[in-house]
Amino acid sequence: MWRLAKDSAVLDLNSSYSYLLWCRDFADTSAIAWIENEPAGFVTGYTRPESPDTLMIWQVAVSERFRGRGLASTMLHALADRTGALRLETTITDDNAASNRLFQAFAEQRGAGFDRRPLFTPDLYPDGHDTEYLYEIAPL
Repeated sequence: MWRLAKDSAVLDLNSSYSYLLWCRDFADTSAIAWIENEPAGFVTGYTRPESPDTLMIWQVAVSERFRGRGLASTMLHALADRTGALRLETTITDDNAASNRLFQAFAEQRGAGFDRRPLFTPDLYPDGHDTEYLYEIAPL
């Protein structure tokens, strides 16, 4: 997972240790796709403690080798179905065109409402970061 995130060149890279912990602690709300005996993509997510019917998607990555096959969409739909979430949230920066398209299409495919608004603006980041927009998709 760490390598896929690193190779994406778009995601904020977390430590390899954090991805190992994620696999242990959030396996029920995350997914990894394997193709030809190699990790082809992943979706990490968690259920929000104050909103247990909301699945928050943390990161989505697909190996360049396996892009263009609808893998991210397939994992996202499977995860939403598996968790039984009624709502889905994620945050995306404007420069991540692939994720913007993925989540807009996901909402359309589910026939769900779609709302987008700034969540974390650059002034909140001590190390510099673009605005993260909160996407709220419901009902699933």
